[in-house]
Amino acid sequence: MKSSSPAKPGRAFTLVELLTVIAIIAILAALMLPVLGRTKESARATVCLSNLHQIGIALQIYVSENNNKLPSLRDVPTDPAAAATNIFPAIHKVLATHLGNTNVLRCPSDLQRYFELTGSSYSWNSLLNGEDADHLVVFNIKFSPQEIPVVYDKEDFHKARGANKAVNYLYADGHIKNLLTLEGSK
Repeated sequence: MKSSSPAKPGRAFTLVELLTVIAIIAILAALMLPVLGRTKESARATVCLSNLHQIGIALQIYVSENNNKLPSLRDVPTDPAAAATNIFPAIHKVLATHLGNTNVLRCPSDLQRYFELTGSSYSWNSLLNGEDADHLVVFNIKFSPQEIPVVYDKEDFHKARGANKAVNYLYADGHIKNLLTLEGSK
């Protein structure tokens, strides 16, 4: 024999309460998206800095093998006709044996695909072509190795992190910054 007990009325959410909860979740998600974007770009920028560090080591090896002279390089233009007239080799050709893997020349934030077009997401400071690595002179101004960048992002790949952190720079002494400061010396 079954006993039937009276059903207890349950409390259900009203449509207004449900829409309010959904609106609050949507507002929180909208607040979090920019933070997540900056966090993701910070991770990419860290990989980029690591790539520049490896390029710096490859440059140090190159310099030690070539009488303390920096290489003579030019960036490959994105226009194929202009690239054909480039008389200097590009960074991905000169440092290929020193890098081990040329994917080090790919910045993960290179959404313009410079790596695919030119072989590198990074630019070379061609003002330093053939310079003595310990006595850098640009336009008759002497620079110490910690004052002048040699390799840097081709574009402001990391602008999501802020204007002053948009481009990463590798300096001649091997240190890396994401803020360019140029100062002449004596």
